Amino acid sequence: MTTVQLILLDHVVALLGVAAWFATGVTAALRRHRLAFGLLVAAVVATLARLATVATLSGSGWWFVQEKVLLGLPLLVAAALVAVLVAGPRLRAARRAPGEAFPSGGLVALLTAGYAALAGLVVTFIAGYPLTWSTALIAIAAVCAGALLTSRVVTAPATEADDQDEAPHRLSRRGFLGIAGGAVAAGAGITGVGLQFRSSPAVVTGGGPEGAAGSTVSVADLRGPATPAEGGTVRRHTLTARTSTVDLPSGRAVEAWAFDGQLPGPAITATEGDLVEVTLRNAGIEDGVTLHWHGYDLPCGEDGAPGATQHPVTPGGEFVYRFRADQVGTYWYHTHQASHPGVRKGLYGTLVVRPREQAGEELDLTLPVHTFDSTVVIGDQEGRAVHTARPGTPVRLRLINTDSVPHRFALAGAAFRVAAVDGRDLNRPGEVREVSLRLPAGGRYDLVLAMPDTPATLVLDHDTGRGVVLRPTGHTGTDPAPPDTSGWPELDLLHYGEPAAVPFDGGDADRHFTIVLDRAVAMVNGRPAFAQTVDGRGFPSVPDQLVAEGDVVRYTVVNRSLETHPWHLHGHAVLILSRDGTRYSGSPLWVDTFDVRPGEVWEVAFQAGNPGVWMNHCHNLPHQEQGMMLRLVYDGVSTSFAHGQHAG
Repeated sequence: MTTVQLILLDHVVALLGVAAWFATGVTAALRRHRLAFGLLVAAVVATLARLATVATLSGSGWWFVQEKVLLGLPLLVAAALVAVLVAGPRLRAARRAPGEAFPSGGLVALLTAGYAALAGLVVTFIAGYPLTWSTALIAIAAVCAGALLTSRVVTAPATEADDQDEAPHRLSRRGFLGIAGGAVAAGAGITGVGLQFRSSPAVVTGGGPEGAAGSTVSVADLRGPATPAEGGTVRRHTLTARTSTVDLPSGRAVEAWAFDGQLPGPAITATEGDLVEVTLRNAGIEDGVTLHWHGYDLPCGEDGAPGATQHPVTPGGEFVYRFRADQVGTYWYHTHQASHPGVRKGLYGTLVVRPREQAGEELDLTLPVHTFDSTVVIGDQEGRAVHTARPGTPVRLRLINTDSVPHRFALAGAAFRVAAVDGRDLNRPGEVREVSLRLPAGGRYDLVLAMPDTPATLVLDHDTGRGVVLRPTGHTGTDPAPPDTSGWPELDLLHYGEPAAVPFDGGDADRHFTIVLDRAVAMVNGRPAFAQTVDGRGFPSVPDQLVAEGDVVRYTVVNRSLETHPWHLHGHAVLILSRDGTRYSGSPLWVDTFDVRPGEVWEVAFQAGNPGVWMNHCHNLPHQEQGMMLRLVYDGVSTSFAHGQHAG
């Protein structure tokens, strides 16, 4: 079974255990002793099954079972053992005397086992990883309080009266135990709540040295050069962000936030060595706007991350971005202020940098995919766009996913190669056909092929009515219907292409950070929320990760949740080392965005060579807005920009 299947199975078994323990207590209280005894057996079986599922799940990593092993299971096993020892013999005997009241002690024990089972399940869902003393104490206090209240409710008043008659001037044993237990539960609960307000460390070092004392440089001073490289030119653009009513190709009007009233925004192209200068103006986006150059490793002051590298550009304001186009490939730009609504409504565009000395393909198509109000647009077209070229013509398809969820592509009718991923060339990629490609949110693939003699179709999300038709010049007649691509295997890029040397050993890193992605109750921008969390916290409460220039940094990225998280580090490409313990065997895969699916564990590495304060976050933008973000900070670099309500 896969890790995510084990997670789901464990949830189901845990839920069955909760139901079985509570059902046992309720049926015993209703004096249906035979049924209660059968349910007790079922509850014990469910508890043993839970032990087995957790033991199996532990093989996927400690991150998936920590709170279960340290809290949930010990609490459940202790309560279940008491319930079996106290209530089991009485239930067995009571089967011979149907209708008789079941002893209150047995009822309390059975229901307490239910409370313990429920507490463990609730901790998994609302606290997750890592388990803290605060969570543990609150959970234990809740179980104890439930047991005490149950004891109070099910204990017969007459029994209490008898106790008082025997000792009218002193506290009964039951009363003493109730007060003592209540004090312990209250103390544990209050302590747990108090620990919730402890501040987290501001910085973690990943096993490397602490930051050195001394002068620092501000990100505001880490700006791009003012001149192009030798032989390059200056390419100036002005982008004006405003609210607009934009007509889609179908004629349907959508209310958009757009650059220069276009969807997508104006395409920015450059040749290697050129200087790109873009003036951003805000003509009415009340939330503010910035430009983030997704995947482009430029100086930090040009990164467009509000609260880290600049203030948002407010209505009437402007900001000038300037960088040298020394990184060839396919990229895109988008607002990083209020990016969930901003990108969704249209504040994005494409950036393509071509090599200076290399002849380009004759048909070079840049194809950003975006969804507007449930309408999928490829480039600036809906449905199926048609492009023509002579048979044998070199073709490059630059696929860009500007949505927050993955898209799937399949090219029917032609063989092709995946030449580049996230703007970085692969080493000797082989020709493939009849495979599907899963493109993460924010990611890019460059496909290259020779125009075939017959039409070929790029199919989007297995919908034959959406995509791009490549039609050879001179073709007459009806284009053949593309096949059903839903059964085509997914191309695994970790095992595609041929190995090549890499500049560092990712297994021998100077710093190692583990990032565990989950759902939990946490503070996000100063407000409590059921957040998308990093190590149990929401932004900006997640500690910064400190690195020094020259460090080899390794990340272990773990997804405990049941949602996919496309992980994106600004300012750096990372080398994929392994997924779920399986090391890559194909071309070195350098990416800036990679999909961490439910239950997966990824190992990636990079060499810290771009000083700054960099955002590191999930590129499912609603997840980012809900707290799944943190910062990578270089030693000796500071920022004066406040977090504010940074929404990614």
